[in-house]
Amino acid sequence: MPQAPQTEEGWYALHDFRSIDWDAWRDAPRRRRERAIDEAVDYLQSHEAVEDADEGASAVFSIVGHKADLLVLHFRPTLDALSTAERRFERTALAGFTDQPTSYVSVTEVSGYVSDEYFEEGADAVDEGLRRYIEGKMKPDIPDDEYVSFYPMSKRRGEQYNWYDLSFEERAELMAGHGDVGRKYAGKIKQVIASSVGFDDYEWGVTLFGSDPTDIKDIVYEMRFDEASSRYGEFGQFYVGRRFPPADLGAYLDGESVPTNEHEDARHHHGDAHGESGGHHGHGESGHHGDDGDGSHHHGGDSHHGSGGDDGGDADESETIRGELTDLNIYAGQPHGEDVYATVLYSEADTGELFDEVEGLRGNFEHYGTHVKTAVYEANERGRSAVVSIWETQSAAETAAGFLSELPGIVSRAGEESGFGTMGMFYTVKSDYREEFVDKFDTVGGLLGEMDGHQETDLMVNVDDEDDMFIASQWRSKEDAMGFFRSDEFRETVQWGRDVLADRPRHVFLA
Repeated sequence: MPQAPQTEEGWYALHDFRSIDWDAWRDAPRRRRERAIDEAVDYLQSHEAVEDADEGASAVFSIVGHKADLLVLHFRPTLDALSTAERRFERTALAGFTDQPTSYVSVTEVSGYVSDEYFEEGADAVDEGLRRYIEGKMKPDIPDDEYVSFYPMSKRRGEQYNWYDLSFEERAELMAGHGDVGRKYAGKIKQVIASSVGFDDYEWGVTLFGSDPTDIKDIVYEMRFDEASSRYGEFGQFYVGRRFPPADLGAYLDGESVPTNEHEDARHHHGDAHGESGGHHGHGESGHHGDDGDGSHHHGGDSHHGSGGDDGGDADESETIRGELTDLNIYAGQPHGEDVYATVLYSEADTGELFDEVEGLRGNFEHYGTHVKTAVYEANERGRSAVVSIWETQSAAETAAGFLSELPGIVSRAGEESGFGTMGMFYTVKSDYREEFVDKFDTVGGLLGEMDGHQETDLMVNVDDEDDMFIASQWRSKEDAMGFFRSDEFRETVQWGRDVLADRPRHVFLA
């Protein structure tokens, strides 16, 4: 008997499709329509903020075509929480103008295709990149201002081609090849795969997100020619649409184009989708690097949360740090008046191999206006490299971390082990002073080693441009780090740097 892969489940998913009775809507008194909009906006905003549960995500999408008008998508930690979210919508006045032509219930999962070690020895036994990949699959986010495509799918049980008669090794090999094709769409497509075995009519529900709808068409089309799909894939109906902020619901019902420009700030509050999605995508028994199990595509990626932030208390702390650095006459990373955020991951892989992998991702990142730069830096003395990706928004940097965490040899992410890991300084050194700058760093590095609260500091050089250097410092606390920046030794270093640097140093917050 063929071996069934082990699975581990994450959040439950509900795709709640709604059709609007447009005749009833047009005939309703203005006051009744306004009440319906107000109640529905309150419902959608509260659920996007996940006020109804401890964890999860929600979003609303306009759907194109006759199959539905709206999609309300929920991820929640329990099936009961999904049920509550669905029923609470029915309490709104807008629900009286809608029907539910269909819905889909599923649960995110990873399977034995990911890693034997993960299931046999636990999450701590796998490398950092794989662990982040798994976390993102189990607890996915929903990109803002993105096009969406949803469809259910199953694996074929025909007389000639029966997926479930194949051995585990045969299935794993097919999905590995499937994933190789999907990697080309890293940075363009994000996916969520959720199992509906025992929950709904098909075996998996597939949700694709992309800033360009033709990318969705291209990846699905190309994957149709892959053996895992051409022989073994069976698909249900497809639904396509675009996310919009709840505040735009009235504009949507009035026939206006959504998202509307006047709510640009509201969308950015929840995350800038441009430049935030991508990675690898697969279907079915969830797997790693495209072997998302018994599925037939490998399309997107995942985003992960780290230290730092641009809302709430983190935003206040960032403002305080930036203000103090400004008072100390240190450039605080605000090109064109905007903050920038860096994701830094360390790899022990061969630098040349790592650079080749990063080149592919960088090409996709450059499609998005929020991307500032992505580069590989080699440590001056340590046997590791750093992949640095800088973005104009915290959320974009976080999403990039999801893609970058799948690079070879990833062992850690800057800021994870320290109490305060938000310090990163970038320097462009005049070529004639390069060696002198390195010598100066050795002197400062010795000083750092004697300071209370200092954990480690790396000097790293861009493999593409040896005049571009990055210094990442990890500290026990903000107070310890700021103590160094206030020191006479650092002030003297800053003054000396005015003569040897080609530009002002840039301080960035690590995402």
